[in-house]
Amino acid sequence: MFSLILKRILWMIPTLWAISLISFALIQLPPGDYLTSYVTALAETGEPVAEEQVEALRRRYDLDQPFMVQYLKWLNNMLPFGFERQDTGSYLRLNDGSFNFPGFKWPDLGMSFEWNRHVTELIGERLLLTILISVVTLLFTWALAIPIGIYSAVRQYSWADYTFSVLGFIGLATPNFLLALVFMYIGYSVFGISAGGLFSPEFQDAPWSVARCMDLLAHLWIPVIVIGTAGTAGLIRVMRGNLLDELPKQYVMTARAKGLAPWKLLLKYPVRVALNPLVSTVGWVLPGIISGSVITAVVLGLPTTGPLLLRALQNQDMYLAGSMIMILSFLTVIGTLVSDILLLWLDPRIRYEGKGSA
Repeated sequence: MFSLILKRILWMIPTLWAISLISFALIQLPPGDYLTSYVTALAETGEPVAEEQVEALRRRYDLDQPFMVQYLKWLNNMLPFGFERQDTGSYLRLNDGSFNFPGFKWPDLGMSFEWNRHVTELIGERLLLTILISVVTLLFTWALAIPIGIYSAVRQYSWADYTFSVLGFIGLATPNFLLALVFMYIGYSVFGISAGGLFSPEFQDAPWSVARCMDLLAHLWIPVIVIGTAGTAGLIRVMRGNLLDELPKQYVMTARAKGLAPWKLLLKYPVRVALNPLVSTVGWVLPGIISGSVITAVVLGLPTTGPLLLRALQNQDMYLAGSMIMILSFLTVIGTLVSDILLLWLDPRIRYEGKGSA
């Protein structure tokens, strides 16, 4: 088991490197760059733009360098080890004709063109809330979908099964942002409160405290329900279908013939096997929640990374957009590793197959 996990961790290194190269290339594919869009926007307003100022900004953000040079500088800053940086942030530095390896350094993802701030600071401000919403949504989805899926499979074609099926289809067919608009309308018209945001106005820019945490928990349930609705509906159908495939199999009939208690038999054997497809999808569930809730976050006014990524892509803010795509990719790779570990623990057959192939 340890060798299988180690092998997957080693495969993460070339995978992340390939993702970083592709991400950086995709951000630069559209014609022009941020400064081109910036100058065009100023020209439309009639404000004069000095050519010397544009060239100075181009040199400052390395936009006058070839693609590979820009990528290597960005990659060097992103790693916690490597060549020294210059004061401006993203340069490979030569000391006396030789490269200098200073050891550990905090990752620097470059400067955001639009915000004129370090990308690390911009993402760090929103990443905690994004991860909190994503993890709570994932737990909410699993806690609701797995029991309902089990009950629907065991009570197939009952009125409860039909009810959950109808609700599941409605949840799959309803866009998250539309559900967010419905929540906001009901909250304002019926209860006279705003359903948007994660904090009350008095706690919006306040420092973290017990009162601010309690206010966050009071507002957290709305985005969790809105974002998790479609995922819950889909997982109910997956869990129901997987369990219906397992219940007629011989090992279940044998265990039932030996007198095993019904619920103990159900949870110990078919449910455990039916969970395999759900566990194997953890790799794309976490980044899917983050990237899939961009429009919902814009509608609800959530201070998460989704609206920041959308704005960076619109403005061709390549360091900010590329860094956020890298974070989503890193979450995908980590989620895949977690799902592999959970599958090794959940299904002994995978461990035995791994030993045989080794």
